[in-house]
Amino acid sequence: MPNSHLYARLISAAWLVAMLAGCAGMQERQKKEDAEWAATAPVTQPAPVAADGSIYHDMQNLELFNDPRAHRVGDILTINLVEAMQASKTSETTTSKTDKNTLNAPEVLGHTLSVKGGNTADSNLNSANSFDGTGSSTQSNQLTGEFTVTVAQRLSNGNMLVRGEKWLTINQGQELIRLSGIVRPEDIAQDNSVDSTRVADAHITYTGRGVLNSANQQGWLARFFNSKWMPY
Repeated sequence: MPNSHLYARLISAAWLVAMLAGCAGMQERQKKEDAEWAATAPVTQPAPVAADGSIYHDMQNLELFNDPRAHRVGDILTINLVEAMQASKTSETTTSKTDKNTLNAPEVLGHTLSVKGGNTADSNLNSANSFDGTGSSTQSNQLTGEFTVTVAQRLSNGNMLVRGEKWLTINQGQELIRLSGIVRPEDIAQDNSVDSTRVADAHITYTGRGVLNSANQQGWLARFFNSKWMPY
């Protein structure tokens, strides 16, 4: 009995250590992911030394005809979220198969086996299989609003890689939206905005964190019983 209690305590301690290690690993991955989505600062260059006696100073210039649209690393750009997707799929499969075979009675020394003159030794094999399956799937989603990102990189062809996130904290939960993709300068409007449908290779994530989000998720044991690894 004492050994069984000791084994139970060791198993409980090992389980607790594994749980703590898993939580710590998740927190580290979350911090790393948040750092990757941080706003991109503009590239800074050392200010040139102004020569004495010059009338014009570059640090005091005023650009009267500057384009307000984003075109440099660190510039901000407003994304108009106009996502609306609908998908519908229906499939139907019907198969059938029927087999019928007759085995005659064997012959022994040139005579067919029979019972009281009848061919009772004959046998028939019949089988019939059929399958009828129908499936349908319908999905619809919509995401609207405005979202501001920063230019993370300017590509060699002039296109810009944009990336940004937005946090909204409400009571005990947090709403998070993230977006990344490639934008053409030609698609940017005069008010420095572009529709999300014009963003190439767009990755849009809308999720949440906190107590409310955790309450809407299944536990790990429930997810196991609902997963493909459950044998029954």
